[in-house]
Amino acid sequence: MSENKWKPTLFKMLETAATTFASLTILGLAGYGYHKYYKYLVLQKMHNAFEPGDPVLELAALGKEHPKTGQDGTEHAQHWISRKEQDKIDAIVHGIDQGRYHLLIGEKGTGKSSMLIDAMHKIEGEGVAMFEAHADQEIFRVRLGKALDFEFHEDYIGSLFSIKGPRDTTALLDIERAFNKLEKIALRRRKVVGRPLVVIINSMHLLRDDEDGRDLLELIQQRAEQWAASNLVTVVFNSDDYWVYERLKQYATRMEVLPVLDLPKGNAITALKKYRAKYFHEEPPQSILEQVYDQVGGRLTFLSRVAKSEDMMRTCNQISQVEKTWFLNQCWILGEEMDDDVMDQQKYASAAMVLAKALVDAEEEMDVTYDPERGHLLPQIPLHQARQIMTRADFIQKYDHINIFTIDSKAMVRADSVPMQNAFREICKQDGFEEHLNATLDRISAIESLGRTREVVAKDLENLGEYQIEIGQNWLGGGGKTVSIVKKKPKDEDADD
Repeated sequence: MSENKWKPTLFKMLETAATTFASLTILGLAGYGYHKYYKYLVLQKMHNAFEPGDPVLELAALGKEHPKTGQDGTEHAQHWISRKEQDKIDAIVHGIDQGRYHLLIGEKGTGKSSMLIDAMHKIEGEGVAMFEAHADQEIFRVRLGKALDFEFHEDYIGSLFSIKGPRDTTALLDIERAFNKLEKIALRRRKVVGRPLVVIINSMHLLRDDEDGRDLLELIQQRAEQWAASNLVTVVFNSDDYWVYERLKQYATRMEVLPVLDLPKGNAITALKKYRAKYFHEEPPQSILEQVYDQVGGRLTFLSRVAKSEDMMRTCNQISQVEKTWFLNQCWILGEEMDDDVMDQQKYASAAMVLAKALVDAEEEMDVTYDPERGHLLPQIPLHQARQIMTRADFIQKYDHINIFTIDSKAMVRADSVPMQNAFREICKQDGFEEHLNATLDRISAIESLGRTREVVAKDLENLGEYQIEIGQNWLGGGGKTVSIVKKKPKDEDADD
């Protein structure tokens, strides 16, 4: 009778255990299945990011006002002037140039980004990802994720199955994880396509030269070195500033530097003709074209603005005035009457003026400053000498960042552009400029000297009182003097005596 009482209880226990086991099994299988599917989906989305017609690349092209072209490049040839660096960049972006990573360095507006986008359009962005760098690591992470179509597990819902996602981390670790996924995709594509992926990081100079910026740059460079050695991914850095090259050079073994400079005179005039024919359907006289080049040089961004304007010479004058005003607003000196509160800013400004004057003086000593074929030959000074002239080593990087001076890949310092050199010349040739500069430097020296001076006030020396100050011997045996401070008698008392 007792056995019959236990049978329903045991049956219910076994039924509950079986139900629990089945529920856990189904939950576990569902969670595991979702986890495997999510990992597959992440890789598949990143793989699709390198397929032709990527919307990120289309947006980048539209931002550069670059029309979409066919494989023959007919429309493109009419839109853009060909440069000698274009073939090299095409080989890099198309995956032909392998085994290295690359740094494009040059002044703002020389056409670096335009040539990269042009190379991408020729293959419709297949196998290429491009994004803009940013000083904030979180924004850099988001932009990298957008370019690679990687969500950094922010859309992961494994927590429903009690599986914790890996999102609780830092931006730098997220970037490392994105590179791990990119490496898997590169290995998979290399077996099929036979050429490396290309990742272009534009505007690298926007990173801050601080601990966070250096950590991010080091992380990317380590991956670039590793991928270049295995021909998996070709990383292309694009920078306007020299400091990025200095940082990368410390650990670079497979880096190739490609400087992008202003166009020579012949190419600049040809580009101007093509732009003018495109926008106004006219061919300006050769004399006008040479006057334009004399004022703005071979900077593509200046030539484009001039070619699109109705009055080219007026636009040239505006460009020159804007460059001069920018320099004066950033670095004008205040003279002998300046207040001591602005001394730090005036150190920065006076150092720029001293360097500008040095470049103008160097130009006067040059035998040739203008070549009929190459055009302007701007004066330049080695970086170490420029720092010696300014007596400061830290300012030149800031000048390079605000586009007053530029430092090329050979560590030569010169004016950022032809209009900027013309501004240097106009300012330094003004009457009384040198005296004004010397007065500013003397005032800075006087303020610094005053800051190093200490004043001792002796009080309460009544009735011919006296202070005695003893200076003890130093460790070499010198010193040991006594200085007395005595109140002087009034002149009328001396006369009575």
